[in-house]
Amino acid sequence: MNEELPLFPPIEPYRSGMLPVDARHTIYWEECGNPQGQPVLFLHGGPGAGLSPNHRRYFDPAHYRIVLFDQRGAGRATPLGEYRDNTTPLLVADIERLRTMLGIERWLVFGGSWGSTLALAYGQAHPQCCIGFVLRGIFLCTPAEIDWFMHGIRWFFPEVHEEFVRQIPQEERGDLLQAFARRLFGTDEEACLQAARAWGRYEGSCLHLLPQPDAVDAFATDTTSIGVGRLEAHYFLNAGFFSDDQLVRNAGRLRHLPAVIVQGRYDVVCPPLSAYRLHQAWPEAQFHMIADAGHAGMEPGIARALVAATEQFRRQGRFD
Repeated sequence: MNEELPLFPPIEPYRSGMLPVDARHTIYWEECGNPQGQPVLFLHGGPGAGLSPNHRRYFDPAHYRIVLFDQRGAGRATPLGEYRDNTTPLLVADIERLRTMLGIERWLVFGGSWGSTLALAYGQAHPQCCIGFVLRGIFLCTPAEIDWFMHGIRWFFPEVHEEFVRQIPQEERGDLLQAFARRLFGTDEEACLQAARAWGRYEGSCLHLLPQPDAVDAFATDTTSIGVGRLEAHYFLNAGFFSDDQLVRNAGRLRHLPAVIVQGRYDVVCPPLSAYRLHQAWPEAQFHMIADAGHAGMEPGIARALVAATEQFRRQGRFD
């Protein structure tokens, strides 16, 4: 392992493909590591952020059969940024379609940020298909969390928030989500792209405990910002397609399964209260609050804890 960045060395997929999931959407998927190894599913954040090569590196490639995919509208999935026929139940169904296609009976489920949201939704719908969970930067998609993202982050990043809302007229700033939605889902392509870039730069600027200009630039690229801006707005407008506090209320469906929750103490994007609430509902889960970290999975303390969690599952040898 690389001690400077506490991840396994870079690897390439041994198999990949495009999977049509309906008449509108096709998702990209890949497998890395050991084809006969313990299956693990990686769920990316956003929604809409897509995969990065570093996402393969939380897992020992000699032990794990690592499955990753770009969710509807994200990354290499097509069409990029497509919000129609894009709901949490449909994403859960896509995961099941992928699991069945790959001939996997049960797998470890790993997700951060929106990936933790989707992991919980999937696990609560299909607990019999899960070995356990590694969850990071918990997001429960409640109205309070959505309002925090749109308005509350300004208490910590006032200059970043001001940049975020600069293109929104003062009279529309009382409901920023609706203001951005009008631009992101309107017919003016340039206005959509400007709004998406502002959204991506805003989120990218708040991910880390210390400034990381490269992360800001990555989130502001057209591909990432279109996926993140449009799909996050879409899911926020629909409260993640969940009923009230659904993921906490249904946590009991998962309490018989092992889990590790990793949370940055200074996570401004997904504040620690959500992780704490989940742990209260799921006390059997291990809970690690990382004292010197923000939100990003590449924060050194968070990455170290995530690798430790996958190594813990490796040592336990949970194939059944």
